[in-house]
Parts: sequence; structure tokens; C-alpha cells
Amino acid sequence: MKIQVVFYSMYGHIHQMAEAVAAGAKEVAGAEVSLSQVAELVPDAALERTGAKKVRDGFANVPIATAAQLAEADAIIFGTPTRFGNMAAQMRNFLDQTGGLWAKGGLIGKVGSVFTSTGTQHGGQETTITSFHSTLLHHGMIIVGVPYSCAELSNMNEITGGSPYGAGTLAGADGSRQPSANELAIARFQGRHVAEITAKLVGK
Repeated sequence: MKIQVVFYSMYGHIHQMAEAVAAGAKEVAGAEVSLSQVAELVPDAALERTGAKKVRDGFANVPIATAAQLAEADAIIFGTPTRFGNMAAQMRNFLDQTGGLWAKGGLIGKVGSVFTSTGTQHGGQETTITSFHSTLLHHGMIIVGVPYSCAELSNMNEITGGSPYGAGTLAGADGSRQPSANELAIARFQGRHVAEITAKLVGK
């Protein structure tokens, strides 16, 4: 079975989460896991000014995703930072290119799942993921989240991202906070859980 992790990351937080999601999916026997990123829309000059270009150069080797590749997957796990409680424009632009797949029913019956990052504790982790689900449902995908069998969701000893809707990390208002061990554990759980559900659906 083929699991695709498709993400957009500006400052590296979602890339770190994507690596953890992919690592979790790889723990499931028979899972072929690939990692790809959606194309950047922000000019290099603007990325240079904000310091994002240097960070993005660190994972420039990750291939650019295409809409066509999604049809090859049994499950797709999407990662996007939050922009005012919604997905980033880069991810929205990518999804808007999937009209041809929609017309053919190319994603019907495939598993879909989402993870995210926010600048603050209440910055829209849940709204970003649940609003993302609308697109997946229009494609006829089967949505999988993170059940409470993931013990890290119930961690009350620290401020942490993550919810039943999907893994999440808190980047801090200035982006300086990196994904915590708890958040990365939820991301790994999500990848593994999606792969386990997918294996049952595809019979592998």
C-alpha cells in the first residue's frame, strides 16, 4: 500500500512533523511511504527577508508534489501551517489543481488525514484541520484522525499541540519554538494509525 505525506512548510515546523508522520507510517508492514512538498508561491526575495529561505533550503531535496501523483496513493496525509484558522495559500493552491482528479473520482475511497502548526496555543489548529476536511470530503476520501488511544493527546503536564482531528505543533509567535517530543509522538501515532487503517481497507 502506498502512503503519501504531502506538506507545505515555511519555517520548518511542518517539515519536522511530516518526517515524524512518515516515520510512524513506515512502522506498518507493507507501507510504502513517500514525502513531497507543495510548491512555494512566495518570491525568494520575500523569503530571504523573513529568514524562511534559509530554513526551506534545508529540505529543498524533498520533491515537489503534483496533483497527478495523488491518484497513485492509497492514503494521503496532508500537512499545512495555519493562516488565520485556515490552511496556507500554498496548500490551497495545490488542492485547487485537483479538479481533474475530482472529475474522474480519482480520490474516492482513499484515506485522507491532516496535521498542522500554529503560532499560538489557540491559533486555529482544529479549524484548520476541520476546514481542510471539506476538500477531502468533496473528493470522496475517508477521513482518519487521531483517537484517544494516543496517550499523548491527554498530556496535561505541558502546553502541547495535537487533537482528535490530527497532530499539531505550536511554533510560537516568533516561530522559535520547535515541535516537542509530545507533539512528534502524536505525529508518529497519526502516521502509524493511518497506515494501519489503510492496510485494513486495501486488504494488505
